[in-house]
Amino acid sequence: MRAFFTKWLTPPTFEGDEEKTRLARLLNSILAFLIVADIVGLPLTLLAFKFTSASILMAFFLPALLVNIATLAFLHSKRINIAWYIFLGNFSLAILGIYTVSPLENYPALFALLIIIAFANIFLSPPTIIRLTVFIVLYTLAITFAHTRGWIPPLVAPVTDPLQSWGLSAIVFTFIGFGVYLSSLNLRSRLESSIVDRQHLQASNKELADLRQALETRVQERTADLEKRAIQLHAVSNVASAIATAQALDDLLPMIVNLVSDRFGFYHTGIFLLDEANEYAVLRAANSAGGQKMLKRGHQLALDTNSMVGYAILLERPRIASDVGEAPIYFDNPDLPNTRSEIVVPLRTSNRTIGALDVQSVDMNAFSQDDIETFAILADQIAIAIENARLLSETDRALAESHEIIGKYVKQEWARYSNQIKQNGFIFDGKQVSPLVGGKQPRRVKRTAHTGQLSLETESAGMSIPIKLRGQVIGVLDVRSKQEAHQWTDNEITLLEAAADRAAFALENARLVESAQRRVAREQAIGEIAGRVGAINERNSILQAAVEELGRKLGNSEILIELETEEE
Repeated sequence: MRAFFTKWLTPPTFEGDEEKTRLARLLNSILAFLIVADIVGLPLTLLAFKFTSASILMAFFLPALLVNIATLAFLHSKRINIAWYIFLGNFSLAILGIYTVSPLENYPALFALLIIIAFANIFLSPPTIIRLTVFIVLYTLAITFAHTRGWIPPLVAPVTDPLQSWGLSAIVFTFIGFGVYLSSLNLRSRLESSIVDRQHLQASNKELADLRQALETRVQERTADLEKRAIQLHAVSNVASAIATAQALDDLLPMIVNLVSDRFGFYHTGIFLLDEANEYAVLRAANSAGGQKMLKRGHQLALDTNSMVGYAILLERPRIASDVGEAPIYFDNPDLPNTRSEIVVPLRTSNRTIGALDVQSVDMNAFSQDDIETFAILADQIAIAIENARLLSETDRALAESHEIIGKYVKQEWARYSNQIKQNGFIFDGKQVSPLVGGKQPRRVKRTAHTGQLSLETESAGMSIPIKLRGQVIGVLDVRSKQEAHQWTDNEITLLEAAADRAAFALENARLVESAQRRVAREQAIGEIAGRVGAINERNSILQAAVEELGRKLGNSEILIELETEEE
């Protein structure tokens, strides 16, 4: 029994909807009060009124009790809107019915109309309450007019007993007070809810304002970081474009450090390269005054973890010192006293570390983890440029050595060839070609043969052009105009130089052909001698045949073949 009453006296709750839960609690309290009032009101009515009046009043109490119980059932099934409208309709019909059948001088019945407005104020909206008030005023006017005309006779006897009058008034005022009390509770609850909502809204607005401020700050920081990154990447692009034009390593390294310091605005930039033994990192370029002092004294650092540069090269990863005063491995260099932060990035190419890029700033915390990626890109570009410069230097050196070897070979072969040929020159006098005989050569011919440069004499209208093969002078083309005042034009000089180039290649081809022919003749002679000697089995006959064949092939030569004896 107790569980049953507890269940019906406990109002339902609506998850996530505090307003419905609050209204359910109010309606549950009202219905419980009315049900108790109906149950208590029945015997009191029988005792307080005459039978006729009491029976009429009981006709209102009993249906009201049943409807209130049904309304409570609807409420506990969570159909709160239906329950509220049934309650207000039933309550209003009961009070309006009592007022209708009561005499006009029954003031408790008139005051009971206020109960409808008091309870309606809990659930209905203000415009609806105004319309309800207007309806009650018009309704009372109509009932008054009907009573006056005798259309509706009063069924409830007038109350003459002061005690009964007081009892009815007490019941009416109790209901009115209860309705006003619940209305005030509802208004207070709404007020408190609005205050709490306002506080929550203010807190939410403050949180939103703080979040907005934080987001704006974050956006500004992110924008600044992006702008900084864009500037850095643009600087990296400029540095990469500039160093791509440098070829010599001695020119490239100073250009890099100056460009990095200029584009990024840093105090000191240095480049360290490994020595041949890979034991030390040697400073090869620096832009600051202190760096120049270090270069002069051959500054180098061991590959260990006692310095930023050694650490970065040894472990092959970047290293940042945001505050050099607190960095455990910072190398305190007296030549760079203004350094407050430093970043060192290894220079890697072809999976091999060749050195490090050292950048130092006069500001603390000048470098962040985000800067590592930018400087890593820059370090890769620098490493590629350094490696390309090294390869180009090695290629130039190898090419120069090959040119030197080829030049010596050409000079040697042509010296031997010149001694073998019978005629080394020809002359054309305008009518015929004749061999060049020994005699005194013009100075311009000797000068051209010695310097390998074109020699022009304006006074004699003579010009000597070197015949060069792979950088070596193998002859001279000497031209002298029969007109003493002749001025050689650029077209004439270009024509003669082209002729000298063609003559050089033609002479080289002729030499190669003659050399090949001599080798063929030599191999053929060797083959013939070997064939004849190989066909003889007797020792003396072999020696005789060898002497005879060699003498025949070599011409006017004395040939001697003698076998070494044991005594000798």
